[in-house]
Amino acid sequence: MTPWEAVAVFAAGMGAGAVNTVVGSGTLITFPVLLATGLSPVTATVSNALGLVPGALSGAFGYRKELRGQRRRILRLSVGALLGGFTGAVLLLALPATAFEKIVPVVVGLALVLVAFQPLITKRLRRRAADPSSERSSAAGPRGPVAQFPAPLKDGPRHRDGGPLLFVGLTLASVYGGYFAAAQGIIYMSLMGVLLDETMQRLTAVKNVLVAIVNTVAATFFLFVADFDWTAVALIAVGSAIGGQLGAAVGRRFSPLVLRVLIVTIGTVALVELLLR
Repeated sequence: MTPWEAVAVFAAGMGAGAVNTVVGSGTLITFPVLLATGLSPVTATVSNALGLVPGALSGAFGYRKELRGQRRRILRLSVGALLGGFTGAVLLLALPATAFEKIVPVVVGLALVLVAFQPLITKRLRRRAADPSSERSSAAGPRGPVAQFPAPLKDGPRHRDGGPLLFVGLTLASVYGGYFAAAQGIIYMSLMGVLLDETMQRLTAVKNVLVAIVNTVAATFFLFVADFDWTAVALIAVGSAIGGQLGAAVGRRFSPLVLRVLIVTIGTVALVELLLR
């Protein structure tokens, strides 16, 4: 690796660390740069996964304030992230490189739609969930008190942990994350945004923890069974750790609308790049 290539890899790592912390899709910054240095696609993917672990941990630490009160949720979802990340890492070495080429753009595109229309989707889901209760309350009439059929609470169990649907969805997203990771954070945000009643910033904090788990699990597996470039790993690691702190400092200031627009914009660029590959 030439000195200029090393600078480019370091800068890409810093950019990826910042983008991953706020939105996701940082891999789409580092991966092409690693390929340009002459690494094979699999070696570049493995080196990238190893290098981005410090960035993921740095981003999660930067959002530690928003993690308060979410310990139980994170522990539960972390199980799926761990299993999914390991499965994805195994698939990367077991399947042909073109295995996910057709499904990845579809998954990313669907995630973008969910993020863009999350407020409307959530509003309609809550209204639909509340209607049966209202009808039963009216039907009860004078013989049954209205309080007997309360409307579902906004902070009830369904919204607190997302239920089996969120667990399964995030586990499958983690399989994808362990395999390639591009736009992994966007997929996480789309699922949690619809199924959890939380602010965008608190969801971003959970997303960062899950990404850190997936990257760490995949990277640990790759250490023992895959080829990687230590120079690329070290440069991305240092760069992404710095970028993670920068991303957290900036991202925590964004309003929900700005954050959603940023996610959709970067995700669209990622989708176009995936389609053109």
